[in-house]
Amino acid sequence: MLVNMNSVLEYAEEKNCCVGAFDTPNLEILMAVLRAAEKRNEPVIIQHAQLHEPEMAIRVIGPVMVRMAQEAKVPVCVMLDHGEDMDYVKTALELGFSAVMFDGSSKPYEENVRLTKEAVALAGEYGASVEAEIGVVTGHEGKVFEISSQEDAYTDPELAAEFVKATGIDALAASVGTVHGFYTTKPNLDFDRIQRIKELTGVPLVMHGGSGISREDTQRAIRCGIRKINYFSYMSYAGVQGVKRLLAEREVKYFHDLANAAVDAMEEDVLQAMAMFALE
Repeated sequence: MLVNMNSVLEYAEEKNCCVGAFDTPNLEILMAVLRAAEKRNEPVIIQHAQLHEPEMAIRVIGPVMVRMAQEAKVPVCVMLDHGEDMDYVKTALELGFSAVMFDGSSKPYEENVRLTKEAVALAGEYGASVEAEIGVVTGHEGKVFEISSQEDAYTDPELAAEFVKATGIDALAASVGTVHGFYTTKPNLDFDRIQRIKELTGVPLVMHGGSGISREDTQRAIRCGIRKINYFSYMSYAGVQGVKRLLAEREVKYFHDLANAAVDAMEEDVLQAMAMFALE
């Protein structure tokens, strides 16, 4: 069942838990995520990030995502992740995406507000929800941000409240100590900041860079107010490991055997992530 982001986040608020948002740039990952969600009978968010366009064009995978969401046995939000320009945001909406994230976090505050308001107005024409970001979650693939100190990257709670009020967004991606991709050092989450941002903004909070965070820290962040966690890198790596195990076991002559091994391994990883997000 295709739903918008607000519907999924309402579930998270009611359950005082978190919903997983998984980037699905190819069919194998998409199958793994939806199979896991149906096994757990829980809503889920599937995403296509603009930075994955070179790996898979949104005009190719987008219609597949929408169709599979419509046919799923659980509520599924189809979302654009890290939309970087309005043309790409519009493309996602035209394809039937039920939510978009416009990422103007690397731009000056006033420009971020202006462009985010445009995204909210555009999404409203399609009945879609909007997430936006203030503060910088570092480690964004293919991008370098000029940050003089780590503190500069964190989301300022007062400014976040001003941003939410000015833009009318449905959910806020906040920088609270996570990074995109793989961690080279232990992440240091600012739980007090999460609570303060939640108190001042009143909207569901999103944590990007959810792969690699310990179960304890993840669940503490959820209890502090995180309602959506973006998860990709470690899930994708689980697929790689599944292929390696199969190749170590026997000679493989057909590619679909490798693809199926990857799907099975990623599904198991998603099941574990979703259980963690449900505070189990």
